[in-house]
Amino acid sequence: MTARRALISGITGQDGSYLAELLLARGYEVHGIVRRVALHDPENRLSRLLPIRDCLHLHPGSLESYASLHQVLAKVQPHECYHLAAQSFVSYSFDDEFSTLNTNINGTHYLLAAIKNLVPECRFYFSGSSEMFGKVEQVPQNEDTPFHHRSSYGISKVAGFHLTRNYREAYGLYACSGILFNHESPRRGHEFVSRKITSGVARILAGKADRLCLGNLDALRDWGHAREYVEAMWLMLQQPQPEDYVVATGETYSVRDFAQLSFALAGLDYRDFVVTDPELYRPAEVNVLTGDATKAIEKLGWTPKTGFSALVREMLEADCDSVGIDLSLSVPHSGQISHPWQLPLAGQLTGVDGVLQQPGF
Repeated sequence: MTARRALISGITGQDGSYLAELLLARGYEVHGIVRRVALHDPENRLSRLLPIRDCLHLHPGSLESYASLHQVLAKVQPHECYHLAAQSFVSYSFDDEFSTLNTNINGTHYLLAAIKNLVPECRFYFSGSSEMFGKVEQVPQNEDTPFHHRSSYGISKVAGFHLTRNYREAYGLYACSGILFNHESPRRGHEFVSRKITSGVARILAGKADRLCLGNLDALRDWGHAREYVEAMWLMLQQPQPEDYVVATGETYSVRDFAQLSFALAGLDYRDFVVTDPELYRPAEVNVLTGDATKAIEKLGWTPKTGFSALVREMLEADCDSVGIDLSLSVPHSGQISHPWQLPLAGQLTGVDGVLQQPGF
């Protein structure tokens, strides 16, 4: 039997690499769209894909060029297309609104149009974001929660969401959106606050830094593991009918909680190292995002498995390992912190769970 072909935009990123591994394990022929320069500098630009590079089919293309995407779609003729690529760093979207809107909106439109014209039977997944909800009046947020986006990134994702729905309703494409809340892993980019914290703790343990600058410590986010969220993406395209789904854990923690736990796991007090920098606050804050994934749980059979503490520990251990630090040996064997991961977190002490906010959630 001929293997199903999947095409992934954004395959070099955190989500793309995990999704590629999942699809390969399920017997897919996996294709990815990458910038041409990445093919000439694989060690740096394809670093997340190196273990599976020989199993992939990579094609040069750009979200800013309909012609290049048309060419890739015509060549690959995919059964499934996962559109993950975007300018996804929220802080940067405030600095360069034009490229964020142009790349994210046009890239989605170009892919949908090419699929409609070339492979209308291809199933399409659009990667939405909890940033679409923005300034919320309903907690938790589900598929029916109104959008009140607070950044050009959020605006671009809402536009992509509506484009996807329009192609589903107007042209009969199997096109669906996953509204994914924050999902992290050791593969997260260093510009995002979660990775900024764990890599910062590792650098401090290694003697390469003595402080960590963060923005709004009280922003609340719903954090899950990226490896599990890509499974939800795949499940969405296996259903009889295309629908949109929220993917989240339903639990929230603050940036302060994330920092407190990361430092505690290293036997340190975050208050001795974290410096709040007003320059890292967003022009328009998003204070709390908490997802209600009931629909995904009931219809897809998907459930989050990795808890907050386990996620932070995995990320911290990986970052410590990258600088030659054995986390288990770095934590003092005496003192007040014997099992830091069991300590109450700031959000739990105040009765509020939550996490994230910095440039880059």
